[in-house]
Amino acid sequence: MATATNCVRHGTVPVSANLQHQQPRRNNCMVNMAGNRNMRLMGGYGKASNKSGMITCAGRDISDFIGGDLVRFDLGQWLSDVEEHKALAVYSPHEGGYEGRYLNRLTYQGYYFLDLSARGLGDPETTLTKVHPVCPAHLGKQPIARWYFPPEVDYRLAALPPKAKGLVVWIIEAKVLSKAELQFLALLPTLRPKVRVIAECGNWRRFMWKPLKEISGLTEIKE
Repeated sequence: MATATNCVRHGTVPVSANLQHQQPRRNNCMVNMAGNRNMRLMGGYGKASNKSGMITCAGRDISDFIGGDLVRFDLGQWLSDVEEHKALAVYSPHEGGYEGRYLNRLTYQGYYFLDLSARGLGDPETTLTKVHPVCPAHLGKQPIARWYFPPEVDYRLAALPPKAKGLVVWIIEAKVLSKAELQFLALLPTLRPKVRVIAECGNWRRFMWKPLKEISGLTEIKE
């Protein structure tokens, strides 16, 4: 798709009509709405129009040239908050994909990851820090068995390379966890100093985060 288009819509216009004209250097789009109300969008560096029903874009920013999903000026603040609070509750847009930028930044710092889903996690304290039983599905034909697994966090910490900075426990769908379970996750870095916790607790219009201790009620929320 070209960067600039010229589209005038009055009723029904063939799609190929826009391809027969030379493309202008900046956007100019007029839509004939119900009645005599016209809305005109013009890209460029013009000022807002005073005419009735006219909306003019004030200009372009860097996201028009690079892409909004690539511009992340808060990555430095993200790294400092991870080191300061050690456990964060993150909220990402519904379309997904934005959290990968922040995950990669932690990878560049030397962190390794343990990805878990909150659904089916069981008791976080038992699963992450203690030897815990797991009953595999028997499908009604095999005998019911019980297997024992080592602590998920301690097992990964013991397998970290010597130059690794630490382990990030990234939990998706953490919004289904109870308040007590979130409080344990917020205190996990205190029990395991090389562990950082990132819990996806919901969605928002942009990627944002807050200390997990505030979300779980261990500390007062700062306005």
